[in-house]
Amino acid sequence: MTQIQHISTSTIRPISTDTDELAHRRIELTPWDLRMINLGYHQKGLLFHKSADEEVNHGLIQHLKASLSSTLDIFYPLAGRLAVTEVEDKVTCISIDCNGSGAQFVHAASDCVTVADLLNPACIPDGIIYNLFSLNSVVNYEGISNPLLAVQVTQLVDGIFIGCSANHAAIDGTSFWHFFNTWSEISRIGSDHISQIPRPVCATGLPIRLPFSYSEIIKGKNRTEPSTDDSLQRVVFHFSKEKISELKAKANAEMGTNNVISSLQALMAHLWRAIIRSKHDLNPDEQTTYMVVVGLRRRLKPPLPKEYLGNALLGVMVKSTAGELLQQGLGWVAMRINRRIASMTAGEVSRYLEEWMTSPVLVPKITTSSSSLNLLIGSSPRFNVYGNDFGWGRPVAVRSGTAAKQNGNLTVFPGAEEGSIDFEACLLRETLQAMKEDAEFMEALFTS
Repeated sequence: MTQIQHISTSTIRPISTDTDELAHRRIELTPWDLRMINLGYHQKGLLFHKSADEEVNHGLIQHLKASLSSTLDIFYPLAGRLAVTEVEDKVTCISIDCNGSGAQFVHAASDCVTVADLLNPACIPDGIIYNLFSLNSVVNYEGISNPLLAVQVTQLVDGIFIGCSANHAAIDGTSFWHFFNTWSEISRIGSDHISQIPRPVCATGLPIRLPFSYSEIIKGKNRTEPSTDDSLQRVVFHFSKEKISELKAKANAEMGTNNVISSLQALMAHLWRAIIRSKHDLNPDEQTTYMVVVGLRRRLKPPLPKEYLGNALLGVMVKSTAGELLQQGLGWVAMRINRRIASMTAGEVSRYLEEWMTSPVLVPKITTSSSSLNLLIGSSPRFNVYGNDFGWGRPVAVRSGTAAKQNGNLTVFPGAEEGSIDFEACLLRETLQAMKEDAEFMEALFTS
């Protein structure tokens, strides 16, 4: 049963909509954006303790609305809507119409849910989390009639949860956190003092002509309903700075390399091996895959500016048999991940792009599989998550919406403590239980 009550829903528009020279500008979606059109919205939220200042708490909602409006002056595409143009039979162009229609703002509250209810359980309480976000189950192509951005601010008994849902055809994780960082800074110090924050840079160019009609794009597509499979659970694995250093050193020592394998690659390998090791009756010849979402901003020539607003990512597939994965050791697995990511050069990206333009392929909706042999990892420990101070303190946790509840889905975040890394993982109950009993895996989760 839901314990969250919706109090109000309003539309927040940029302050300067009527005078902004960029109003009604169209931003054509790039191939990287268009690939995402059939996926669900990007959902991430931050948990805060309530301010000790009652004046802050009393005026919180109006303050956040006003600061969001100022932020949309900068991130004006997020106040727009998707626009579809069918230029001829079975040829479609999709863009963002920067029409200032606004973002959705939902004010919600609970008189029984506490910060501890979201932080303390061994597993993420998805029944609560689902109700902390708006636009649940909405698909990106529905951005024609739905806001590209929806914010829900939920006042808990002793805390605040700010959940953002953003159209993934409009922005990726880097852009998402750029927006969040800017909004929190405007909330904390005001819009007159943020001149040092890089302004978003939007794509330019001719529209991409998709060789199918809009009805074909959405034909047979269902909304991205969250999994109701009780056999799946989401947990957060926390790795301290010290344990990460140990794993990185071990992986590099095994391969005789000097810091070639990164901390993240060592952690990814450690998790992959533990998940496969939990399958006690697994055929050693069975193939397992690790889809790693790689950011492209710095890989392109010339590189995209880090403040580029849009999508710039591509998944690379790392493959291994179960037997190789477990027999070869941490370093071998980490180096396999390292080399596959390194293969994503500017030339490789250009070749992919040329092929895509010849024969466009849209990323299919991710569905839950009964197998934990195939993993998908996204997000980054480099995102500035815990620097989002809206004026009453830093967040204490970050959580994804329940669209991330798909078997084998891993989301990486920086940890709350400096140098630490968290993995939000969705796995089968029996997999998690076996990992809990795995001494090699669990030892890396705790400092001595």
